[in-house]
Amino acid sequence: MSVNVYDHANELESAIRQSEEFENLKKMYDEVNSDETAQRMFENFRDIQLNLQQKQMSGEEITQEEVEQAQKTAALVQQHEKISKLMEAEQRMSMLITELNKVIMKPLEELYGSMQK
Repeated sequence: MSVNVYDHANELESAIRQSEEFENLKKMYDEVNSDETAQRMFENFRDIQLNLQQKQMSGEEITQEEVEQAQKTAALVQQHEKISKLMEAEQRMSMLITELNKVIMKPLEELYGSMQK
């Protein structure tokens, strides 16, 4: 009997959307976006993060000035209550996805792990 993993993946997607972690993340995201100041601060922070990630991925050197600017911006956004709560919710969601990924990868780890013995 063949199992359609895509059906299960779609069920998992639905379960994630209904999870407490996702519901809380969505609520915190909406709160940040409903506050113009918080939204601008958060978008600026994300832009800086993406720029640094792109530079790093392309092998470009990140300057000390860019690192300091990113650190200052991170410190500033973490002081904003709504953004801080959003970042905490993002962290919890990330932990959930990491745990789910471990479960999903378990058959491959067992398969390849058994070959190393």
